Amino acid sequence: MPADLAVIGLGHLGLPLAQAAVATGIDTIGYDTDPHRLAGLAADRTHHADIRRLLSGGFRPITDPAELGRVRTAVICAPTPLGADRALDLTDVADAARALAARLRPHTTVILESPVYPGTTEEFLRPLLEEGSGLRAGRDFHLAYSPTRQDPGSRAHTYASTPKVIGGLTPACTESAAAFYGRLTDKVVRARGLREAEMTKLLESNYRHVNIALVNEMAVLCHEMGVDLWDVIRCAETKPFGFQPFRPGPGVGGHGVPMDPSYRPPTGGGALRMVGLAQDINNRMPQYAVQRCATLLNEHGKSARGARVLLLGVTYKPDLADQEGSAAPEIARRLMDLGASVSYHDPHVPDWRVHTVPVPRADSLYEAAAAADLTVLLQNHRTYDLQGLSVKAQLLLDTRGASPAGAAHRL
Repeated sequence: MPADLAVIGLGHLGLPLAQAAVATGIDTIGYDTDPHRLAGLAADRTHHADIRRLLSGGFRPITDPAELGRVRTAVICAPTPLGADRALDLTDVADAARALAARLRPHTTVILESPVYPGTTEEFLRPLLEEGSGLRAGRDFHLAYSPTRQDPGSRAHTYASTPKVIGGLTPACTESAAAFYGRLTDKVVRARGLREAEMTKLLESNYRHVNIALVNEMAVLCHEMGVDLWDVIRCAETKPFGFQPFRPGPGVGGHGVPMDPSYRPPTGGGALRMVGLAQDINNRMPQYAVQRCATLLNEHGKSARGARVLLLGVTYKPDLADQEGSAAPEIARRLMDLGASVSYHDPHVPDWRVHTVPVPRADSLYEAAAAADLTVLLQNHRTYDLQGLSVKAQLLLDTRGASPAGAAHRL
């Protein structure tokens, strides 16, 4: 059965698109080059309800890539993780492109949403599609790029209310992609071309990481100088222009990664020195958080070795079960290396392992906080009563600045 849309890649990028499309009545199929990924998502508590709603809305997960050749629009939402060499891994994008190219038909609109370096759509994706299909982009099929924009768990920034940036290989490609996204979102923003749309994603991702790095450095400096950074931020955010508040934390977290074009294969690109520095700063925050834990314990006559440490909130964002990029595993591992006995509490994570080692879960939050030598708030889920916790806990370190003033030690 032909469909209007094929979403290729059913992870954190593809699911929101599929949900938005199904909600607006677009006949949608979903395909993943990893046949086990959808089954994994369906079994995952984080996504189980999403999958169930999609299926009830008519969404069809497919295992036969032949059906990709019977759609009007195909959107590639494959993951592009940051590798050990700090370069984006385009393996899944290539696999998705090959699966689509073998079935690609004329007049199809192909859109890439995966985070990539500027030039990737034209120099990497286009040849794969053209060689595999025998068709020519811009003449036989439309090719465009649209940076994904998501704020997981946000009720204010929905798919429909978030403007969608579109850049095509040709003006006709841009208009074809814009016509598709115009069915899903209230506002479509046309970029001059593919590279401008791709660079938009790079700027948005790096803006977040650089500003988090700045405020993380400010947190360390303010602690050393005895200055309340949280009060500084409260005052600074009253400025109605030229300032956007960011807040420090034990790590960055999330699916968005900092991107430096100097690591772009195969031709390279200009280096963004500030991005590399920001990543170095943010990568040091878990170790800094552990140092603060050890110092607090020492100041209260206790050693990290043998100390009972309770970690609260091990996800990367409040009120979500998603643990992608969370600083919690590294913090737990470093505490364990110091000899601490680590347990955790998180209403969204029933089981948690750090490098395959299971971490004990506290069933009774207040009893666990009272028994722990140190309680560390890593993520401020709305179910946490921080005033009550500050009374029960022997020692409370708040890495999110969410506790009432004077109720806890802050990062």
